[in-house]
Amino acid sequence: MKKTLQSAKEWLQSLSFKTGVTVVAFCIICYILSFAQMLLPFSIAVKGTLWAVFYGLAKASQYTAILILGKTGIEKLKKRFGKTSKSTPMQDT
Repeated sequence: MKKTLQSAKEWLQSLSFKTGVTVVAFCIICYILSFAQMLLPFSIAVKGTLWAVFYGLAKASQYTAILILGKTGIEKLKKRFGKTSKSTPMQDT
């Protein structure tokens, strides 16, 4: 089982940056659908089921995107969208 998980992780990490961005877009769409479906005129049971399905897909694709992109890919996305994290060192005064 451990070998299978490790080989799946290595395969996901071998995918391209564009694939990772596509998975992030899918993740965002699933998050939106998981909450937007509450506005539809369905029964509570159907709404709960749809929420669980879409929220589960969003979380699964979120973690998959993290595996695909890796640390450098996430930093690249942050730069592209203007969210650079600039930490300034403490200065002795």
